[in-house]
Amino acid sequence: MSPQRFEELVSDALDLIPPDLAAAIDNVVVLVEGRNEEEPDLLGLYHGIALTDRDSWYAGSLPDTITIYRDALLDVCDTEDEVVDEVAITVIHEVAHHFGIDDDRLHELGWA
Repeated sequence: MSPQRFEELVSDALDLIPPDLAAAIDNVVVLVEGRNEEEPDLLGLYHGIALTDRDSWYAGSLPDTITIYRDALLDVCDTEDEVVDEVAITVIHEVAHHFGIDDDRLHELGWA
C-alpha cells in the first residue's frame, strides 16, 4: 500500500468521528510514521494532555500528537479491507485517549 493511500485511510477514519465530537478535539496534530523506534509493534500513540486533565496552565502549549504507525499496521493486516478496519480502530482508539478514555475502558467498548 502506498504511503499516500495509507494517509487517505487515516483521513477517512478521522471523518468517522461524529461532528459534535470532532469539534471538541482541541490542539491535536495527527501524524503518520513508519514505525515507533522504542516499540516497533505499536500501532498508534497519543502523546499529550487529555482534555480531562487540562487546566489553565495548558494555554499556549504545543499541540498534542496522535501518531499512526503505518508499517506496524500493515504488518498485522493481510488485506486492504483489514487495513481499513484496523486504521479506523487505531485512530478512534487514540482520539479516545485525547478525551481521557483509558485502555481498560476502550477494551470494554471494543476499541482496543
